[in-house]
Amino acid sequence: MTKEVVAGGVKIGGANPLVLIAGPCVIESESSAMRHARALKSIAVRANIPFIYKASYDKANRTSGSSYRGPGIKKGLKILKKIKEDFGIPVLSDVHSVEEVKESAKVLDIIQIPAFLCRQTDLILEAAGTGRVVNVKKGQFLAPWDMKNVVKKIESTGNRKILLTERGASFGYNTLVSDFRSLLIMKDLGYPVVYDATHSVQSPGGMGEKSGGDRKYIPYLAMASVVCGANAIFMEVHEDPDSALSDGPNMIKLDSLEGLLTKLIKIEKAAG
Repeated sequence: MTKEVVAGGVKIGGANPLVLIAGPCVIESESSAMRHARALKSIAVRANIPFIYKASYDKANRTSGSSYRGPGIKKGLKILKKIKEDFGIPVLSDVHSVEEVKESAKVLDIIQIPAFLCRQTDLILEAAGTGRVVNVKKGQFLAPWDMKNVVKKIESTGNRKILLTERGASFGYNTLVSDFRSLLIMKDLGYPVVYDATHSVQSPGGMGEKSGGDRKYIPYLAMASVVCGANAIFMEVHEDPDSALSDGPNMIKLDSLEGLLTKLIKIEKAAG
């Protein structure tokens, strides 16, 4: 059994039930972020699943330099703080540089290290040193057993609030594939594992100047991850993915989320 990690009152891992981490890929506006947070919380309450809100204030890892990145750290954290206070839910966002970490830690319950940066030692140590929960996405280029080195870096600061996320591995050009052994292998490191069901169907750079994806596979991969013991499901969700400013092809539609959560919870119970 993995350690229990607590983020803003939500318990992940241990003997606790499945947790939902969800929200739009990026903060498109304050009104959009608030609207999504309100709807997602309502869905989570009805589904009886603990919920953490996710949205990026800055998407630095974009295919094109002209792609929308978000409102930036100052405005973005202000919006996330409002969501946290108004709805009483924990919040998660990415950090891309050491300089961002201190300011982000004032608001975020979970500091997320993007997959491309999972080996950036200085960034990981800075995030771990805040004492916040640190969620590290396993790089598409990294073997699951190599995440032990990431764990050791975080533990070296005295921080044991660690989450490890699987989001697919590179399979040729512009394609990812999920190896569900990764969840079991990373669980053996002793910390809760998260399955990113939406980025796992992404096609990085697959549309030339932006990433593509195929959202129809999200439910099947999510269900498989629960059977394999995922402690949390990470899904980027949008009310209108085809009009989203970032990662639309691999986001799930808001109005289809509740039905999927119902299935995931049934599978979790059946799988024990």
